[in-house]
Amino acid sequence: MIPWLHGDTPFPPVSRALKSPNGLLCAGADLSPGRILDAYRHGIFPWFSEGDPILWWSPDPRMVLFPDELKVSRSLRKSVDRGAFETRVDTAFREVIEACAAPRDGRAGTWIVPEMVEAYVRLHELGFAHSVESWRDGELAGGLYGLALGQVFFGESMFARATDASKVALVMLAERLVAADCRVIDCQQATAHLASLGAREIPRKTFAQLLQESIQYPPTGERWT
Repeated sequence: MIPWLHGDTPFPPVSRALKSPNGLLCAGADLSPGRILDAYRHGIFPWFSEGDPILWWSPDPRMVLFPDELKVSRSLRKSVDRGAFETRVDTAFREVIEACAAPRDGRAGTWIVPEMVEAYVRLHELGFAHSVESWRDGELAGGLYGLALGQVFFGESMFARATDASKVALVMLAERLVAADCRVIDCQQATAHLASLGAREIPRKTFAQLLQESIQYPPTGERWT
């Protein structure tokens, strides 16, 4: 059994998360900005399907990408260098998250349910959630979004409508984060795609320590330019 959160009930220690399914910690509460920011500060994130209660997760191990370890293939570097896309930040956050939420690969469902969209749009308005966008001929071709807290960027999702569009956005994000002395990009769940880009798994305990050293609390938000 997992705990059910009510009102201001604090999150349980991440060490209590289930091993199967990996990382399921608790359920309930809400998607208010304060609750979500507190979750991320502790290495916890919401992930649930439409019709389900809010579920909170903290998997072990944790997939992360250190910004200076991003693997950029020769073809991707060419796309970046020749300016295949115009890259912008925080100019179309809602469009990016809604594109990420759209069904893909023939699958009908999505974990980015309407409540999640509105919650992260609110976090964007407060200066915590950000989008990096790839544009071509005035059209949004791809991008990604996530939360920035202190020296950590919590990557949420990415999408592409053209080859390399999301990867170019990731390259630009990594370059921005390196320049800002950001320590790590949280990728949450392990995938072969992320591994091919240089992401790797670290123990949850190591990740929690990294967060403790890297996140200013209470957190402050700022719109990116």
